[in-house]
Amino acid sequence: MRRAVSLSTRIYAPDVLAPGALLPLREAAAHHLARVLRAAVGDHLVVFNDGVEFAATIARIDKHGVTVKLASGAPVDRETPLPCVLAQAISSGERMDITLQKAVELGIRGVQPLYSERSIVRLDAERAVKRVEHWREVMIAACEQCGRNAVPDVVPPQPVIDWLGGLPAPRDGELRILLSQHAEQRLAEMQRPAAVTLLAGPEGGFTQVEADLARQRGFVALKLGPRVLRTETAALAALAALNTLWGDF
Repeated sequence: MRRAVSLSTRIYAPDVLAPGALLPLREAAAHHLARVLRAAVGDHLVVFNDGVEFAATIARIDKHGVTVKLASGAPVDRETPLPCVLAQAISSGERMDITLQKAVELGIRGVQPLYSERSIVRLDAERAVKRVEHWREVMIAACEQCGRNAVPDVVPPQPVIDWLGGLPAPRDGELRILLSQHAEQRLAEMQRPAAVTLLAGPEGGFTQVEADLARQRGFVALKLGPRVLRTETAALAALAALNTLWGDF
């Protein structure tokens, strides 16, 4: 039995989109439509990129992939009014995928994966390239599901010390948050920012040296409550709180 493909089915395309264009879809998108949803020629869907949605119709399905024909398009903005970048220490197993998937749903604008001294996961250069590609696919799928039309950036991992050392001074209105179980300050005590950079540690937390350098680079230590949150939970809890206070919740 084939599943229904409709205008609720959303597919990301990295290409420049234009009315009337015939567009071959990416391999992952083609596989999802043809093999998972059992789509057929003539089915309708939405194709998006760079803040614009296009109505589209499946024009061809063959062994080479899936081609759609674009109809009309229009800008559709579902971004949170509070820009936030997540600097996340890489976690093990599926935890990083879960963090990135849910962070996209919560409106994150970009992700900087980090190695901490206490990080369990270490990637060589080749594996790092493949992992970034995988994370991007996770984030694309999250955008397709949640309705966002702008896919957040994810960049290659860096050691947290190197990343902090290369940060410029905070911009006007930028709030830099270091999640820390040992902090005293609460989010509700802070003033509304224009943008946020959120720094979340690995399973064992940041070392004292890393935390001290973060403070020197303008990060304010923030406590989310009396309970110890797992690494895949902490950033998501902070993002939800930020959206409740100053975003679109």
